[in-house]
Amino acid sequence: MKKIIGTLSLIVILLLSIILSGCSSKSNAATANGRVVVDFWTFWGSETRRPVIEKIVEDFNQSQDKILVKHTFIPWGDIWTKNLAAVAAGNPADVVINDINSVSQRAENNQAEDLSKYIDQDTFKKQFYPNLWETVLYKDKPYAVPFTTDTRLLFYNKDAFKEAGLDPNKPPATWKELEEFAGKLDVKQDGKYTRLGFYPLFGGFGAPSWLKNADNGIGYVENGELKINTPNKVKALEWLTDWQKRYGKKTIQNYQAEFSNRQTNPFIAGKVAMFTDVATFYTQIRDSGTKLNFGVTTMPAFDENSKPWSDGGGFVAEIPKGAKHPKEAMEFINYLTGEKAQTYWAEKNYDNVANIKASESVLNGLTGNAKTVYQNAVDSLQYTTLSPVPNQYPDYQERINSLVESAVDGKMTAEEALTKAEKDVKKMKKEREE
Repeated sequence: MKKIIGTLSLIVILLLSIILSGCSSKSNAATANGRVVVDFWTFWGSETRRPVIEKIVEDFNQSQDKILVKHTFIPWGDIWTKNLAAVAAGNPADVVINDINSVSQRAENNQAEDLSKYIDQDTFKKQFYPNLWETVLYKDKPYAVPFTTDTRLLFYNKDAFKEAGLDPNKPPATWKELEEFAGKLDVKQDGKYTRLGFYPLFGGFGAPSWLKNADNGIGYVENGELKINTPNKVKALEWLTDWQKRYGKKTIQNYQAEFSNRQTNPFIAGKVAMFTDVATFYTQIRDSGTKLNFGVTTMPAFDENSKPWSDGGGFVAEIPKGAKHPKEAMEFINYLTGEKAQTYWAEKNYDNVANIKASESVLNGLTGNAKTVYQNAVDSLQYTTLSPVPNQYPDYQERINSLVESAVDGKMTAEEALTKAEKDVKKMKKEREE
């Protein structure tokens, strides 16, 4: 009996080894036949974006016969943790789309490859907007390549403007006008708001962005110096608090509950007359099935003497540390961030791409609402500042945001919140240095 079991075990082992060797030969065939497989991770899985990125991958694969890129979709949020876990395990993807504002953190932590060994930086960087290229540098070396950026715009309902006696071709240019227009656009029935003219914390322009807008485009940290508790930021936070008092906390909570599932947007549904978001919001309006008569403009300025400052973010193409095919990965990144692929991405998504020639090419080819949106997005870039995470204050936003929320909720004054925020962040730096 033991001999039979031993014989059967040997047969099973032999069969498994044959199967595994067959799989191995198949998996190595792509490389053996002259094509290196490059694993490419993104979080673009929507019906709008996934077909676009997969078409770019397909076009690259057909453009040459040495590299085969395989795209993997990983949900937003999960991709960051999965990437870091894969780097730690020594088995990362070859190319990952990552956040533009935290490149230097990953470079410092040895989680991304230094790309200077694969490119001539002086020549290569000329393709991209200078402020975007600056964000991918760590100790003067690039650790990623800019793919997209964004800026915030003010979308407004032209029909609501006409109804309220406002000129639909003259959107608000300052915070004061924004308040005045909102008052005329508000609609109440039986003591309840059926339409809000505007609420600054709906949409894509959060409290940190408003504070930056008020403070000449200066974020919480500027050149390593803390700029949290400044006079204009205090004024801005007081202004945000006043908006909640204006409508009432219950009204805001009811609106947030109604649209929390994101299946319906309050602006598209006609429940909010003015709304902030990035340029790609146009695709939601376009595909919503409504015939929304809308306008778009740059963000309103703090006052008549200020510029329409906006907050920017974006994404980069990055080679994780330990990638098995960095040279081939860089060849794909060259294509991905080149004029052809960037033009296609922007045409389909109305995204602000990092490649200058692609951005100009798209603008020249658009018409109608699409051109209006993209033109405003391009115009806004000159007043858009990014907020790279400073390595000496890696978690500073979490400390600040909770205190800002407390001020908006009326639990503390704006000055108390920002004073404590700056004190806490200074303490964070001291603890890190110790």
